[in-house]
Amino acid sequence: MAAKLKKGDTVIVLAGKDKGKEGKIASVDPKSNKAVVDGINVYVRATRQTQESQGGRIPKAMPIDLSNLAIKDANGKPSRVGFKMDGENKVRFAKTTGDVI
Repeated sequence: MAAKLKKGDTVIVLAGKDKGKEGKIASVDPKSNKAVVDGINVYVRATRQTQESQGGRIPKAMPIDLSNLAIKDANGKPSRVGFKMDGENKVRFAKTTGDVI
């Protein structure tokens, strides 16, 4: 099935501790139905010092479920994603405005 949300899309968080925040998708894992969004769902991970890297408390963005994300439309509001045929090409569009993404 075609992906409704892809890497690089600007999304708004619909549920959870970061509700209402927005960010860009860094990576998507369709198998687990999760995405990593920059600056969203950030947890502090304590790491030990190695020869290559400094140890300490390092913030890391954790995966968030795709059902808790909605794409940001042209008006800056959350929107669902639909598909339509544009000539020979299948394109994604925002359901609120009808604009092609």
